[in-house]
Amino acid sequence: MPAALARIAVMAALLAGSAAAQEAVVELVVEPGDGMLIEVPSGQEITLQDVIWNAPGPDGLALRFRFLAPGIAPGGGVDFDTAAADMQHLCDTYALPRIADQGPHPEQVIISLSDVAVAFGEAAPEATQFFESFRIEDGVCVWEIF
Repeated sequence: MPAALARIAVMAALLAGSAAAQEAVVELVVEPGDGMLIEVPSGQEITLQDVIWNAPGPDGLALRFRFLAPGIAPGGGVDFDTAAADMQHLCDTYALPRIADQGPHPEQVIISLSDVAVAFGEAAPEATQFFESFRIEDGVCVWEIF
């Protein structure tokens, strides 16, 4: 089954609240990034590491867009406030268009930046990582306290 159809099926099942959906949540769908540079307001170099579908979040189903941003490393020149503006931009201009046509919407969109690639769910104390959570409301990303 193509990844897009699998995502739609899992999300539909989650909304229906079935036992099969609860089992499906455990099976993450990971779509790797393509390595293309993505423009952000700060001008830092950002690429998509991956998109993770079916990851449970604190408020229900979450869709995670994980980006590599070497500029957030210590001494890299990009502080958290600058990175936060970039994450808002990534949600509005990168994530939203990619979920607009994908069946039921997730409860949360989580945008993360990391200075190095980190496997999902693994501790990486050597990595600098920033996370922001958004809900989709009236077609825009609304920042939430994470």
